[in-house]
Amino acid sequence: MDRFLFPKWTNTIVPVLGALGAVGVLYVIGMVAFGASPETTDVGYQPEQPLPFSHALHAGKLKLDCRYCHNTVEVAGHAAVPPTKTCLNCHSGADANGVVNTVAIHSTSAKLAPIRESQATGKSMQWRRVHDLPDYVYFNHSAHVRRGVSCVSCHGRVDKMEKVTQVKPLSMGWCLECHRHPEPNLRPPELVTKLDWKPEGDPDEVGAKIRKELNLNPSSNCSTCHR
Repeated sequence: MDRFLFPKWTNTIVPVLGALGAVGVLYVIGMVAFGASPETTDVGYQPEQPLPFSHALHAGKLKLDCRYCHNTVEVAGHAAVPPTKTCLNCHSGADANGVVNTVAIHSTSAKLAPIRESQATGKSMQWRRVHDLPDYVYFNHSAHVRRGVSCVSCHGRVDKMEKVTQVKPLSMGWCLECHRHPEPNLRPPELVTKLDWKPEGDPDEVGAKIRKELNLNPSSNCSTCHR
């Protein structure tokens, strides 16, 4: 049997295939790097708001509980953005029921002009969402905070932020990491809004105890978040 020999012209294909392979490798590396970059994950995102609301002042210095403004976080999937009347409970001469407030805080401040305009016109404040998941992702706030996952785990120390900034990637891999190993992010449910709380002892051991007490078994099935 005669030995098969490739035609000489096929020798020119070898460098081309090598170049294509190198391009493919670089493409994969580039896509992975871009997918994990802040530009993609939005880590560091800090939009301008219609007025300079300071979480460092309200949640930090004044110790307002997160649930005073985001009052649906324990009972609904979404953490409600506070309506204008919530702001006016402190920043006007009367509360939402018309009761005179003799200790109104900065009720005539120029910085609060958008709040007063919202009250006068009935138009909602156009707060800009900082943490915004894709529409194809289902996330339920109440399912997390009622099981001991603190605001800190996803939003960071907002009580130290003048402007709220996204500090976590909120990616699928990041969420799955917590679902598969939730212990470090668990605390007694009554302490979820105590942002400066730290466990006494090893976080994994404390979280393991809480997980056992609450019988927590987070699902990592696709249908949990993609419904």
